[in-house]
Amino acid sequence: MDDLARMDATAQAELVRSGQASALELVDAAIARIEALNPRINAVIHELFDEGREAASGELADGPFRGVPLLLKDLGPGLAGQPLHLGMRLLKDADFRMPVDSYLGLRLREAGFVTIGKTNTPELGILPTTEPDAYGPSRNPWDLERSTGGSSGGSAAAVAAGMVPLAHANDGGGSIRIPASACGLFGLKPTRQRISEGPLIGDNMSGLTVELAVTRSVRDAATLLEAVHGPAPGDPYVAPAPERPYTDELSAAPGRLRIGVAEQPAVPGLQSDPECVAAVRAAAELLESLGHSVEDSSPLDAQMAEALDLEGTFLTRWAAGQTAALDQFSVLLGREVGPDDVEPLTWALAELGRERSGGRYLRDIGVHQAVARAIAAWHEGGFDLLLTPTMAEPPVPLGTYDDSGDDPLDAFRRAVPAGAFTAIFNVTGQPAASLPLHWTESGLPVGVQLVAPVGREDVLIRVAAQVERERPWADRTPPVLAARDTFAR
Repeated sequence: MDDLARMDATAQAELVRSGQASALELVDAAIARIEALNPRINAVIHELFDEGREAASGELADGPFRGVPLLLKDLGPGLAGQPLHLGMRLLKDADFRMPVDSYLGLRLREAGFVTIGKTNTPELGILPTTEPDAYGPSRNPWDLERSTGGSSGGSAAAVAAGMVPLAHANDGGGSIRIPASACGLFGLKPTRQRISEGPLIGDNMSGLTVELAVTRSVRDAATLLEAVHGPAPGDPYVAPAPERPYTDELSAAPGRLRIGVAEQPAVPGLQSDPECVAAVRAAAELLESLGHSVEDSSPLDAQMAEALDLEGTFLTRWAAGQTAALDQFSVLLGREVGPDDVEPLTWALAELGRERSGGRYLRDIGVHQAVARAIAAWHEGGFDLLLTPTMAEPPVPLGTYDDSGDDPLDAFRRAVPAGAFTAIFNVTGQPAASLPLHWTESGLPVGVQLVAPVGREDVLIRVAAQVERERPWADRTPPVLAARDTFAR
């Protein structure tokens, strides 16, 4: 079982394909790892073990991940009847369930996955940590007193701890890349609308959110993206189609790329932690040694961000999303949702969303579209990729984002360093990935981010695979990673 805990999903699928293991054996082994480790990590909040064992014992789709156990984040896709609580006491108390199959849930099943549970997430995915009142904090496998990041922190903790080889995640301001960085994983955020969010969601918050996973390996991310990408009926718009399968990019030579580097965030008054700067400088040296042209250049700076009020305009969209969510729950539950039903920050954001007018929302969307054009022009000017820290600081202690004071929005403001490099690319819709290339002396992971033009996941996969071959990270494992004696029966 310790071998399975360290295998990526592609390797586990090969065990099933070659007859060396059955799907049920993989599922039972994953369940044993969850039962052994989850009391310490609190990554899995809904156990779907019986459902998983039944599926593994039956006919599975002959997809690339046939028989591989999967965890779904409890915020987003799933199959009808599965729990869906979004980190909320409100929905937990109501025992709310997925009303229909999501398109992504069906595609994951068609890829051959066996869902065995759902993972912890902050309420409505608001914060870059996973500490909901409803289910308590998830703990980082590298340091149990540190945050896993968020909002896909339960998924990232589960993968880092070896419970499953990959787990579903989604990203509205960094929620794939931030927990990937905090937990030492690879996290690919696709281009906007690369993967359908239907049928319940069209373009969430005017297209801030995207779906995929946190993974151990680049090949898992590429294979998964190939299996689940593409439009579905009713999608409001679609991403540009890839020129060839994403899996073809894994062995393709990237060529000599021109890569801009930004060590500091485009946030007035905020400086990157020295560990994050060190991570970027080491990554820049590595990329240069691989034959790429690396130079200090960025399409954004703090002066431009201040002039455009990027923090305030992002907050307009984020707050509007929480307002819309609570209004929808009022309809679904048949009663008005009030401040006692949600966490203080959730209510404060929803109230802010009600205060800001529709006209301001459209104005701020217009600002973001202008930023997207400016960044696209930077790429058109000759830059293939942008290299940055994933976060402006290493994983923070649990309890850092406290919304219990006089102004709950202080928790959101404290979260700015986590999303300072990531959220802008939800605004622009560009693909981006966090790579686990640096660890602090105390053993905390610190990721670096690569950003490509819209539609160019192919470039990201080529370069990430090249970097992974040159500087593999699979042998870096946290102290709580599954070991044989952990699972002794």
